[in-house]
Amino acid sequence: MNTTSYDASSITVLSGLDAVRQNPGMYIGSTDLAGLHHLVYELVDNSIDESHAGHCSQITVVLDKDGSCAVEDDGRGIPVDLHPTEGRPACEVVLTTLHAGGKFKRQSYQYTAGIHGVGLSCLNALAVSLLLEVWRNGRYYRQPYAFGRVAGELEEVGPADRRGTRITFLPDPRIFGEEITFSYAILARRLQELAFLHPGVRISLHDQRNGKRQEFQYESGIPGFIEHLNREAVVLHPQPLSIRVQQPDLAIEIALQWTAGYGENILSYVNSINTVYGGSHVSGLKVALTRAINHYAAEVGMLNQENGERISTFDILEGLTCVLSVQMAAPSFEGQTKTRVTNPELKAIVDGAVHDELLRILKNDSRLAAQVVTRALDATRARLAARRASERVRFQTVDTRISKEVYQKQFGIRSKNWHQSAVWIANDDLLAEHVKHLHDEPFPRMLDVCCGSGVVGASFKYRVGTMFGLDITPEMIALARTRLHHVSQGTVYELPFRDGAFDLVVNREVLHLLPNPERPVSEIFRVLKPGGQFIVGQILPFGPEDAAWMYRVFKKKQPLIFNMFQEEDFRELLLGQGFVDLTMSEYHLWESIDVWIDTHETTNLHRHEIRDLFYNAPQEVRQVHPFEILPSGEIRDLWRWCVFSVRKPA
Repeated sequence: MNTTSYDASSITVLSGLDAVRQNPGMYIGSTDLAGLHHLVYELVDNSIDESHAGHCSQITVVLDKDGSCAVEDDGRGIPVDLHPTEGRPACEVVLTTLHAGGKFKRQSYQYTAGIHGVGLSCLNALAVSLLLEVWRNGRYYRQPYAFGRVAGELEEVGPADRRGTRITFLPDPRIFGEEITFSYAILARRLQELAFLHPGVRISLHDQRNGKRQEFQYESGIPGFIEHLNREAVVLHPQPLSIRVQQPDLAIEIALQWTAGYGENILSYVNSINTVYGGSHVSGLKVALTRAINHYAAEVGMLNQENGERISTFDILEGLTCVLSVQMAAPSFEGQTKTRVTNPELKAIVDGAVHDELLRILKNDSRLAAQVVTRALDATRARLAARRASERVRFQTVDTRISKEVYQKQFGIRSKNWHQSAVWIANDDLLAEHVKHLHDEPFPRMLDVCCGSGVVGASFKYRVGTMFGLDITPEMIALARTRLHHVSQGTVYELPFRDGAFDLVVNREVLHLLPNPERPVSEIFRVLKPGGQFIVGQILPFGPEDAAWMYRVFKKKQPLIFNMFQEEDFRELLLGQGFVDLTMSEYHLWESIDVWIDTHETTNLHRHEIRDLFYNAPQEVRQVHPFEILPSGEIRDLWRWCVFSVRKPA
């Protein structure tokens, strides 16, 4: 075996900024579009720090035709005098040395985004070229850099009648790729955020590649930010709620407004950094909202105290738009990209402050309180009803006449492009998952109940005898008759067959559409012979975490839906009607949501809301339920198909 010697000479020491160029993702998160724009954010954040310290009122970002970007402000200017220990200009130290900066001590900045002292030096290391220009103390200075190294001495160009800093840099294509360029839209969104977070500061964006330019300056602050975010939404209350907390070395500002939508939209910031993955401040906010709203609801008698009713955090956050901004002296972030804040004390501070202030607001405005609390309470009750675990009524009389007409109309229209309307309908592997549960009975007499086009029953054709079908819709019956031997029209609530008529009944993705699903299951039990088998496929949530979210998605797509079963519910449904010997298998299938919702029963508004549910899916849903949003905007969702087999006792 060939081996390579491993001794002291094998150890490589990366000096200066070489480590940044060797492993850039460690410092800026990635080398894709997000990492490229992170370089700009580092510069803009420095200017924002100057603004927050009271020394900067204007920031300009320019995208040049050569692929470079320039960020300029009218702050105090990076110091250019010699550093007392390094013997070099302070600006040169900052741009060429990791962990060097003016923000470790609090004399210059109380609240700052830069706490690691690596932002400017990382930017310099990942640039083909960088030009530093400083206007300070009545003089204009300039110094060039290349690949993180000094390319010329600091030059005093001449007098100046202004102050500030401008840094122009060209990202290294060997690191970021030739095809990746700055996005005007991404930068505009971030700069607009900062303008809302810092009222009065004027932030300009110029794109010299196409002539676009925008200027952002707002006096409305965070409440105005909320109104901007909700400009096209139906809001529950006209004015955003505002909460402010001021403590030594800590300032918290929150604005929140509930809408008629379903997704939550919580934007959180610490020292103006967008903490996209939240952290202890967001955790404190959610706890506070839950405590305050439940406190108020219980106090005014809106909750059913006898059964311990409580409004869940999930339902309180439904339709909420919130901006949470924290300014603090010593934030702790996860990594240089600062996507999550970890200060443990922040959760309790935010929780206590928001709870007390929100409770005061609710008590002082009964109309507002009724709107907010009723919406959350209705969502909780709808979610619990969707599970039907504790509220299912056995064999309750249902008026199926109206439902029958609705089903016939809807599926009559759907029959025109039934097999093209979703991947799952004619997927061979999913159909095979049903067939593999079939017991080794010699050519059983089979019923495909609610058969649709008959594809499920037809998948058994080489292993069964006579194939019967039943459906309510004439158009579907016509399709099924091309696949099955005999197809009748009828309702699953009253199967038009004698007791014990079949050895096998199959069904797929129907029971969730039916009120009181125990009745059709009991009818299936009735028409099976003793020892007969029932095979049924059903889409189920991955767990309790995504059940309510899935119910909302499916309800928006399919108004007829009554149930979003969880696995334990479905097992109980089958076993509760007398079936035994339950087995289950799973098959996961990627479904195109865009194709799935492109049907007549899903309105344009509901299609938009379904996409919004995916875009704003809560973190607890994302942790258990795989889906992906492609660069094209297409949504692909992984569906958990569960195929159950049960037997009627012999």
